[in-house]
Parts: sequence; structure tokens; C-alpha cells
Amino acid sequence: MKDHKTHLLLLDDEKNYLLVLEALLTDAGYQVTTVNDPEMALAFLDESEVDVLVTDMKMPKMTGMEVLAEVKKNYPHIPVLVMTAFGSIESAVEVMKVGAFDYITKPFSNDELLLSVQNAAALAQAHLRYRLLFENMQSRFGRHEIIIGNSKGIQSVMSMVDRAAPSRSNVLITGESGTGKELVARSIHLGSPRKNGPFISVNCMALNPGVLESELFGHEKGSFTGAVAMRRGRFELADGGTLFLDEVGELSPDMQVKLLRVLQERKLERVGGTEEIEVDIRIVAATNKDLLKAVEDKTFREDLYYRLNVVQINLPALRERREDIPLLIQHFVEKLSRDQGLEPKKFTVAALDYLTGYEWPGNIRQLENIVERCLVMVRGESIDLADLPPEVRDEDIQLKSAIDLLPTKVDLPATLDKLEAAMVRRAMVKADFVQVKAADLLGISKSLMQYKLNKYKIGH
Repeated sequence: MKDHKTHLLLLDDEKNYLLVLEALLTDAGYQVTTVNDPEMALAFLDESEVDVLVTDMKMPKMTGMEVLAEVKKNYPHIPVLVMTAFGSIESAVEVMKVGAFDYITKPFSNDELLLSVQNAAALAQAHLRYRLLFENMQSRFGRHEIIIGNSKGIQSVMSMVDRAAPSRSNVLITGESGTGKELVARSIHLGSPRKNGPFISVNCMALNPGVLESELFGHEKGSFTGAVAMRRGRFELADGGTLFLDEVGELSPDMQVKLLRVLQERKLERVGGTEEIEVDIRIVAATNKDLLKAVEDKTFREDLYYRLNVVQINLPALRERREDIPLLIQHFVEKLSRDQGLEPKKFTVAALDYLTGYEWPGNIRQLENIVERCLVMVRGESIDLADLPPEVRDEDIQLKSAIDLLPTKVDLPATLDKLEAAMVRRAMVKADFVQVKAADLLGISKSLMQYKLNKYKIGH
């Protein structure tokens, strides 16, 4: 996708205020259109491509709430920022319920507005590349998937997807569990010439070798006990489309040989059969293992590795793309509220800061689980630090517990390392990932800060 300049539509009945906002946001690099009439703004949306709407709350003819409701009804992909000089907790709750991306009370600082617009623009960019990449394509899952993120790591992944998708080459997706490997596989399929063909997924670790062989290759009637009818396997079902092999590193040596034959000859035989069946498939495989090391250890075939690893896309862990976490949280709040009918809630700044600094061993899958749990369990309209589940706050809990247990034996070096790592992560979050600022917050030199970041493998 070519670079796209974010288009902001500013709506406020005060013309002088619009001039000030227009100058500020134009200087920040945005394309800005100003309108002082709500009906004109809605008409403009009908005729023009707008990425983000910034609207005042109190206006003649229509309120900001009414404008928001119309936009979410007719243009649900456009993030809406609501600003007002008449802020209250009640009105903030209401606009968030209707679907506002953010709520800002006048007077606000320029930095506050710019940060909110930047986050909304990042989400709009994700929606835009989704619409451009998958326009006019039908998903067997009923709706398209979205890759959310503005970090360098995830932008690099998106660029790789854009380049790899149109080709016929097999792709190997690597990364920790929960980083979204199947989502990337589907994106590759939907961006390819095979987009109208099937996307078939199989988890190689979920089935024992005997069952997996039948699942992949199919079987003939009577080929084994319980085979009461002929059944086509996943290879045949994926003919003309894409087969996604998740956890491919778990394949047994025998299954590796059989997979290699299909890749080489594009032919297979069902279990218990003798007929050769031709298949036209593209393989996208995924693993959280180091397959090259498995090749060196003789547990994974070298020839199969190079057949699968024509194009490799490595997904960063969530802790390596921390600036994407607020966007992902917003995305999951919207997704879960829409799909499961859960009441939308807003995470406080303290909660977002804490979640951004957390290590996320379970990556995006864990993040979505935490957001869903908070939406279900928290009674209020906002989710604060104290509302987060205990396992997310285990760093603080474990450290406090270690201190409380004294003079019981404690591994002091390990405990101090945990504390130091947590403090470094928190400082990076508060400093917007600027190392010099984070070092200043901690009262250490930049070189020592870099040493600590390397020591605790803290990236962003």
C-alpha cells in the first residue's frame, strides 16, 4: 500500500476554534478539512474519504452525540473523537457506549489532542489497509480479520505479507505462541490469486500421527476400523486454495516424508487407497520452534525445511511492539462489544500504562483474554489498575510477597532482577519509549539504560 496521508474532518460551530485546530493538525502532517455545520459534515462524509472525525459535543441543529450515532451507523470504520467544554463522567460514559474512540474535555493540551488523534489515525490506517487489501473478497468466516499495529515490527510484517501474498511461494511464519500466526496466514491467502479458493487450517500438534495422516490425506472406505465411508483429507479440501499447517515443527518423521512428497509431486494417495490424486495447493506453515536448530538436531528434515521456508515472516512478540498495545486493547473492546454483546468500557490511563509495560508471555491471545475478562467482570464503566486480573499484576504481587516472607529464604538476586526489569519497562512506557527520557526518569546514564534493556531483553 502506498503512503496515505491521514484525512481529518474537524466539526465545531466555533469558526475561530476550528482555525486553531486546523493549524495545529496541519503542522502535525495531517490533511485537514474543517466544517462548522453537523449536517454539512455528514454530507461531506458521503462524498469524501475521511479517516478520522473530530467533533464538538454542543452544537446547534445536532449534538455531537447525534453526529457520533450517525457516523457509527453509516461509517463504522471511522474513529470518532468527541471534544466538549461540558465534560462529565456521565457524558463520557455515554459517548463511549455509542462508540467514540476517545473523549477529550476542553480545555485540553495540544499534546493530549495530538496523542489521541495519532492513536485514532493508526487505527484508521489499519482499517484502510484491510479494506484495500481485502476489498470485494468473501471470507468463509463471515467477516475479515484485521492486523492491528503501527510499530515498526508489525509494519514490517504487513510489508512482507503484501509482497508474499501475490506469489505462489510457500511461506513459513515463525513467532511465539499467541502472536497471530494464523491471522497472518489468512491475510496472505486473502491477498493472493487464490483468494476465492478455500483456506483450510490444521493444527499438527493437536492430533496424534495416525489421526493426522487421515486428516491430511483422507481415507478410503474400510481402510481401518471405523472408516465406514470414503473421506477427503485437508489436502484435497484445500485444492485451488491455501493449506495452513500450524505447529508444523511437531510433525513426526514419517509425516514429514509424506508431506515432502506432496510438496514435490503435487500428488497424494488417501490412506488405504492406490489412486494418485493431483492437488493444487499453496502451503503456509507456522511454528514457534527454531526449525533450523531442529534440522541441526536431526529432528526435522532439511529438505522439507527448505521447501517450506521459501519466504519467512517472523512475528514479533507483543512485548517487542508495546506501542501497539493501546490500539489492540481498543480493537478488542470494539470487537468483543460488537460480537458478544458485552458492554464497552474504557481503560484508564493507569491501566493502559500498566498493560503496556507488562511482559505478555501469552502475547495477543492473552491480551484479548484479559480484555474480555475485564469487560465481563468489572462492574463500573471504566477499568482501572485495581480491576486487572491478578496474573497480569503478578510482578507486583510476587515482589510484595517476597518481601512479606522475609526472613524466610528468598532468592534475592532473582527478586531484584524482577524488580529492576519491571521498573525499566515502566520507565520506557512513561517516556514513550524514548531511551534518554527513560534513563532520566531512572536517574541513570543512557549507556547504562541500554545495558539494562539488553540484559532484560526489553524491546518496543
